[in-house]
Amino acid sequence: MFENPVTSSPHLRKSGSKSLFLDPGVSGHLGGASDMGGDLKGSSSPLQITTMVPSPIFLWRFKVVLFLFWALCCCKIGWDSVMRMSIDLRDLFLYEAFLYYNPLLLVTMMVWLWGVNLWVFSQGSVNYAKVFDLDHNHLTHREMWKCSMWMTIIVPTSMTAYLYLYSHGEVSLAASQPVLLYIAFALVLIFPFDIFYLSSRYFLLRTLWRIAFPLQPITFPDFFLADILTSMVKVFSDLERSVCRMVHRQVATIAWFEADAVCGSHQIAIPLVLVFPYICRLLQCLRQYKDTKEKSSLLNALKYSTAVPVIFLSALKYHVMPESWTSFYRPLWLFSSVINSLYSFYWDVTRDWDLSGFTKIFKFSRPSNISYLLYGRQWVYFWVIGSNLVLRCAWTYKLSAHLRHNYITVFAVTAMEMFRRFQWVFFRVENEWNKITKSHPLAEISLEEDKLLGSATTHDV
Repeated sequence: MFENPVTSSPHLRKSGSKSLFLDPGVSGHLGGASDMGGDLKGSSSPLQITTMVPSPIFLWRFKVVLFLFWALCCCKIGWDSVMRMSIDLRDLFLYEAFLYYNPLLLVTMMVWLWGVNLWVFSQGSVNYAKVFDLDHNHLTHREMWKCSMWMTIIVPTSMTAYLYLYSHGEVSLAASQPVLLYIAFALVLIFPFDIFYLSSRYFLLRTLWRIAFPLQPITFPDFFLADILTSMVKVFSDLERSVCRMVHRQVATIAWFEADAVCGSHQIAIPLVLVFPYICRLLQCLRQYKDTKEKSSLLNALKYSTAVPVIFLSALKYHVMPESWTSFYRPLWLFSSVINSLYSFYWDVTRDWDLSGFTKIFKFSRPSNISYLLYGRQWVYFWVIGSNLVLRCAWTYKLSAHLRHNYITVFAVTAMEMFRRFQWVFFRVENEWNKITKSHPLAEISLEEDKLLGSATTHDV
């Protein structure tokens, strides 16, 4: 585990130098202090003792032990803090804590999954740096995992502090925990100095700006990130409610009647936040049609438009009479939900993944451009197509505000949608790489060379 500070030194391996550790076969004992002193004085090179450096395996195990100890402490402190509260307030308290920390926990999960995507691409033949037109400074999967690890530590630590302080009567200090956490994340994201991966943060902020205002030609990163944001609409709706409560100083109050009057789940801001990523994606498709005149862009825009009635018809339940909802609006909501789910599933399989040729996919009689990354693994295609259909239908649950009664179920459905998007990334990026290599055969250069060359490839959205 540790290197020998003597035997590893090149000076001590020279035949002309003397070592403190003599071969027992040559000498059973040291000849004496005077002989030792003479040997050291007559040596041609000074004795060098290197610092003991722990091995990477030891460091990794030490970090794992520290992480497990930290996780155990957070769970213990959090559980004891919840148990200190009365039963009648416990559920309300947990729901409020969940509201503040749920968005950042889900973002952390998405960063972890994106790191896995990058790792798989780096192991295969898909050059994701060329697909996204990234320079050589782009973040690798190791750096993404490093960021997600820090987020995994910081967010639960803040949540544990919130639970502990509130349960011990320090309400003002407890209320400051989510506020400080949100401010810290915002500052790190917009920090203008060359630390914390400035170029990558600038790339992300610039892409978000282009998504919000699609007034320029659409690039692959623009629509790719916009698609991911559509799977995170629940994060944005909870984020809006959390920030609203912070602005109105309603954190750690459990005053649900007063809080819901301003920042409740029945407010018109919730469906507006839910629909915003879909509207941005729809406008991107219209801009793409303006630039390319391809009818497929209009069909894609129609797909995103089908999410609008699902969101607003669901929100109407809180603003119409119960009889009207049961007899008229709920059937419309169900019909629009089925249309949105099936249309989105069809587009994923036939357009985003280009898996319309099912016979080619499941036969694998000879190599083809259908799949470079997962070629030959038939069970992968059965799983991803089946699970995508099920999770597409389940995602309707999250787009519908009137179905959000159990926050644990909501969190589980949102996490499953992110997992569906995680699967979608593999095939979508691979399909784009296939298009690049088919239209530009010279694009199949080594990954190391391509990091230095850059790319100006035009992508089909």
